[in-house]
Amino acid sequence: MNNLIIRQGRIIDPGSRRDEIADLFVAAGKISAQAPPDPIEVIDAAGLAVVPGLIDIHVHLREPGQSHKETIETGTAAAAAGGFTSVVCMPNTSPPLDSPSGVAWVLDRARRVGTVNVYAAGAITKGLAGEEMAPIGSMVQAGVVAITDDGRCVQNHELMRRAVEYAGMFDLTVFDHCQDYSLVANGIMHEGRWSTILGLPGWPRAGEELIVMRNLLLAELCETRIHCQHLSSGGSVRLLREAHRRGVPVSGELCPHHVALTDESICHFDTNYKMNPPLRAQKDIDALLEGVADGTISVLASDHAPHAAFEKEVEFDQAPFGILGLESELGLFLTLLIHRHRVIDLPRLIEMYTANPARLLRLAKGTLQPGADADVTFIDPALEWTYRVRDSRSKSRNSPFDGWQLKGRAVRTIVAGQTVWRLEK
Repeated sequence: MNNLIIRQGRIIDPGSRRDEIADLFVAAGKISAQAPPDPIEVIDAAGLAVVPGLIDIHVHLREPGQSHKETIETGTAAAAAGGFTSVVCMPNTSPPLDSPSGVAWVLDRARRVGTVNVYAAGAITKGLAGEEMAPIGSMVQAGVVAITDDGRCVQNHELMRRAVEYAGMFDLTVFDHCQDYSLVANGIMHEGRWSTILGLPGWPRAGEELIVMRNLLLAELCETRIHCQHLSSGGSVRLLREAHRRGVPVSGELCPHHVALTDESICHFDTNYKMNPPLRAQKDIDALLEGVADGTISVLASDHAPHAAFEKEVEFDQAPFGILGLESELGLFLTLLIHRHRVIDLPRLIEMYTANPARLLRLAKGTLQPGADADVTFIDPALEWTYRVRDSRSKSRNSPFDGWQLKGRAVRTIVAGQTVWRLEK
């Protein structure tokens, strides 16, 4: 019996518009309207925000086939340490999650070794090759909550249209990594002043914006939800904003590195700053922050992309894209969006990690209403701390944020009434 009484925390539940200092009750692993008669623990939450378990909808757990980078066990442990109770894993594994059997394997393994709830996104195309549609209906039956060729982008617009139409039959969200290969070519960093100075191939903003525009048109045509992943360009924000005015069912997400760093950070050729889409210019950061402030960007995520040290310790142009994110993202967003730039308040940030992703994917998560699963995150928004990558629960160490001073972090993570992680004092 997972029975708890959580005393006098600031309960923030954007899904039910609740924001108050009160007690929260857990009975048999569910949120309860009444105190359980036999609590196994009474938790003092004074001074803390008590919020629905955070959801990260963009995570690479690397299993099957890439367990030298990360495993479901280590990745979900890192998620718990970051304050996340649910994650959506991407399908660019080896082999890709392009079949119901592959999806079933991941979900079964997550139930056996995972620390937090794991949901799976299935591939749009077989082998992520962008040529033939994967068996979407069968993968829905196996349990996928979205489809995407994440890490790649379907270039064939007719194929993408058919996939979007098919997804709409199942009320399924389509995620898209927005990258036009003909424009980006071999680009590895933002096309601009610093790519010229460093002599590295440029990745222009238009390479993202063209596919964002494609997705807006298809979402409107098919009346199906399309979610644009890890936006980096100010132009993408403008396109989304205009589409929202017309009621197009399209959304976008922000990752912390795209507002924490600029392309100038690459001047030392440190491969921990190499990501896709790339770090861009300050004017893009300003536009992304504006997009968060006015609601154009509705979801926060990490794009947690672990890589082994030997893979990153090569020449910049040979290194894989991607960085760790699960344990640093909440602290970075609290520091940047609330304390430094003050573009949103804490309830709004929590909404972007709970109610919004749950609504986008039709998940029965992201709320503290009675009867909901007792997935709860405790946050100290004023706690000052230093992110140390050596302390990560991930199997990899590829982060540009090692040693960063941050303000605000999760201090306890509860899944179905069980504490799965807490900050050691």
